[in-house]
Amino acid sequence: MTTFLGDEEIRRLAAEHGTPLLVLDCETVRRQVRLLRAALPKVDFYYAVKALPHPAVLRTMQQQGVGFDLASSGEIEQVRRFYVNPRNTIHTHPIKKRNDIRDSLRFGCTTFVVDNRDELSKFVEFRHRVGLLLRVSFPNPDATVDLSRKFGCAPAETLDLLRVARQLGLHVKGLSFHVGSQSRTASMHAHAVHECARIIREYNRDGDTPLSTLDIGGGFPVDYCGTMPDIDAFCAPIREALTSLGGDIHVIAEPGRYLVAPAAISITSVMGKARRCDRPWYYLDDGVYGAYSGRIFDHANYPIRSLRPGPAVSSVLAGPTCDSIDIVHDDIALPALEIGDLVIGEMMGAYTISTSTEFNSLERCRVVVLHEDLTSDSVAHIA
Repeated sequence: MTTFLGDEEIRRLAAEHGTPLLVLDCETVRRQVRLLRAALPKVDFYYAVKALPHPAVLRTMQQQGVGFDLASSGEIEQVRRFYVNPRNTIHTHPIKKRNDIRDSLRFGCTTFVVDNRDELSKFVEFRHRVGLLLRVSFPNPDATVDLSRKFGCAPAETLDLLRVARQLGLHVKGLSFHVGSQSRTASMHAHAVHECARIIREYNRDGDTPLSTLDIGGGFPVDYCGTMPDIDAFCAPIREALTSLGGDIHVIAEPGRYLVAPAAISITSVMGKARRCDRPWYYLDDGVYGAYSGRIFDHANYPIRSLRPGPAVSSVLAGPTCDSIDIVHDDIALPALEIGDLVIGEMMGAYTISTSTEFNSLERCRVVVLHEDLTSDSVAHIA
């Protein structure tokens, strides 16, 4: 596993700032945007802010011409601070309070995702100001996190819901789907595109206002453990499927993890150690209530290593809280570590500090930002 930082630079940052740290590299974010654009050249991106809503990431996405996928009024406030053009945003949470709709419209975001009749009815009073995307469910057993259980209408219900929306005087711009996170193949992406293309053709034969947009969601995988294909190979079936849409459909996507996961590493210190059940236990100053929260909430298995050389044995890495669930890894090969040794978690940009807590009143890790383009020069600062 390669990283954007060498071991000596890691030691220097830990000595300068203390631990725990999350080091965020904006140049890696820019690289990921370029790679995904090359893999999906005719798709417009709206960054899923929830993956990592750090200001440096939001500024970098804006500089790269990436729009924003918002799912709450809080996320609207985050992008508002950077004078983001509201027309470059979409609100993708399928279930909303009316105040969420009002907050979004005050900001200027007018495109919303819905997935059922009750949600359609919430937009009747705003029908002259909004455009809707109807989310379709495609359960995906190949995904680590299958989002279709909680959101989306069945494909068989889609045409009826589109007709209900038309009767209510609502403007439905198109369809939306999300086949889940960390799929090992793009077969469900391709299937969903073909199914949506069929629905769009059938509706457009009869509809007064044709559907013109398809949102293919996110879920583009990153390689935590050396088992995923590269992004160009992964997206090849999606590119092929998109040809079935024809040239008059605007295709958008909501990438999150792929753009930011490789852009951050965690630097923690061993704060204590013990021997239990004939195995060494090492207690870190960050854990699953902090930056390693994705171990629980995101099912992520981050590459973890130490900077100390030596023969490795099965070990346990625990977090700093007084809770037994706070186990970062319960079987990891590590050399014999000492108190103060550094442990590095890689690929930790997505769903880490964004889902962390302050349980036990422990402070969250500090974030060090590298290579943010603030003055056209590469800079580093603390945020």
